[in-house]
Amino acid sequence: MDKSNKIILVLGATGQQGGAVLNHLVDKDWKVRALTRDPNSEQSKKLISKNIGVVKGDLNDPSSLDIAMKDVYGVFSVQPFEAVDMWKEVQLGKNVADAAKRANVKHFVYTSFEGADEQAQFRDLAKWEIEKYIHRIGLPATIFRLPFFMENFLTFTYYGLQNGIYADATQPDIPTSLIAVDDIGVFVSLAFSDPKKYMETTLSLASDAVTPPNIAAAISRISGKTITYKQIPLEEIRQQNEDIAKIYEWINKGGNRVDLPYLRTLHPKLKTFDKWLSEKGKSKFEGFFQTHQEK
Repeated sequence: MDKSNKIILVLGATGQQGGAVLNHLVDKDWKVRALTRDPNSEQSKKLISKNIGVVKGDLNDPSSLDIAMKDVYGVFSVQPFEAVDMWKEVQLGKNVADAAKRANVKHFVYTSFEGADEQAQFRDLAKWEIEKYIHRIGLPATIFRLPFFMENFLTFTYYGLQNGIYADATQPDIPTSLIAVDDIGVFVSLAFSDPKKYMETTLSLASDAVTPPNIAAAISRISGKTITYKQIPLEEIRQQNEDIAKIYEWINKGGNRVDLPYLRTLHPKLKTFDKWLSEKGKSKFEGFFQTHQEK
C-alpha cells in the first residue's frame, strides 16, 4: 500500500479505541488527522506535540465533518455510547458515514459490537442500525465487531469483583470473548494497509476467549488473592434489565463466537488474557485488593 498523500481521519483519537488506532497508524507511517471537539485541550496538545494533525469537529455538525474529511483517504469511525437514547448514537454514526460519502472516502472502518445482527433480533441496537446504513449508502467499508474489552475489568465494579467473588451471569463452561484495546488498533492498521483483504468485510474480533472460572483464576494469580466465580441467576438479571438478560441468554447459547485461530493468522501477537493482565492489570489489581479488604 502506497501511503504517500493518503490521510486517515481518526475519530475518538483521545479515547481508548481511537487512541490505539492512532498509535498503530503512526507506527506504520500513515499520515493521521485526529478529530477533536477541542483542539486546545491537554490531550489535543499532546497529539500536536507529536506532530499529529488535529482538526476541530463535532459529530453533530455535518459541516465540520466535511471540513475534517477534506482530502482524506480513510476514516476510522467510532461513536460514544448513548445509554439513554440509542438513536442519538445512530444519528452520529449516520452523520459520519454521510460526510465520508460526500468526501469520496476510499476506505471506511467502523467498529461495531459482536453479534450485532443476531442481537438486533431481540433488542434495538444502535451499532446494527449504523452497520446497515453504511451498507445502504454504498461506502467502501470494513466493519469490525468487538466483544468485551479487557480494560473493562479495571473498572472492577462493572464485573462484580467484591469480597473474593467474580460474579457474572455467563455459564461456567461458556468462554467469554475478550479483546485488548491495543489489538483493535492493530487490526484497524492491518485493514488500511491491506484493503484487498479487508474491504467489504465484516469480521468479529477478539484477543482471547476465557471461561468465567478461568477469568477468576487468572485474576487470582495476578493479584495473589483467591477469587472464585459465582454465576448470577438470569432471573435476577431480568428483574433489573430485560435486555441484559436476553444478551446473557444469547451468550449462554453460544452466541458470542469468534474464530481465534483465523484471527491469529492475521495478528499472531494477539494478547491472551493472562498476558494482558501481566502487562496492564498487576498493579491495578494489587492496589484494588489492598484498599477493598473483605469485611
